[in-house]
Amino acid sequence: MNITEKITVTNEDNMNLMSRYPDKYFDLAIVDPPYGIGIDGQKKSVNKNPKHNRKNHDKKNWDYCIPSINYFNELFRVSRNQIVWGGNYFTAFLNPTKAWIFWYKGQNDLTMSDGEMAWTSFDKVTRQININRAELIKQNTFHPTEKPIKLYKWLLDKYANPGNKILDTHLGSGSIAIACHDYGFELTACELDTDYYNASVERIKRHVAFNQSLFSQEELTQQTTLFQ
Repeated sequence: MNITEKITVTNEDNMNLMSRYPDKYFDLAIVDPPYGIGIDGQKKSVNKNPKHNRKNHDKKNWDYCIPSINYFNELFRVSRNQIVWGGNYFTAFLNPTKAWIFWYKGQNDLTMSDGEMAWTSFDKVTRQININRAELIKQNTFHPTEKPIKLYKWLLDKYANPGNKILDTHLGSGSIAIACHDYGFELTACELDTDYYNASVERIKRHVAFNQSLFSQEELTQQTTLFQ
């Protein structure tokens, strides 16, 4: 589905999607595959500090194992550079790198990890980005491992160049699509789960429509000012 001229998302297996593209077609792949740790659902919990609240997400069993070597071979074939969230779980398939990314979530008073790690193919140094997990409350999450839009915008700022074609093989909640739309990047992405796919498409469409409405209002205000 072409949501905009630059944002294309499909409901399909990522191996099918990647098979349609020639070598190095995408400039940058930003992906968040299953980590194989069973975080594909959660029970609702309410805490004294609202930023630690958890919404209920039904168990779907997509996080029972990591992708195969075939997935990574295809990913490296169709993209020039890669950022792989959860790279610490895929070290058997990834080359050593000095350019790790650490997302610090500001939740070190919980039993959960302080943050998440991403492997990159870049010849750069390791970087840390501090974005509080409380950002997810604003997003009204529907996916148990949803990431903040701000996080994807930071990645695009630091690792993408204007005109780059971006690939995401695990669309999930669609946060990356919103970031790409706002920054003008061309994105091709897929999501296998139909429920997540439909919800992410609606979320992206709402965001695009809202932005268009804001632009129209600003344009009308400017025109009115000119004729005053």
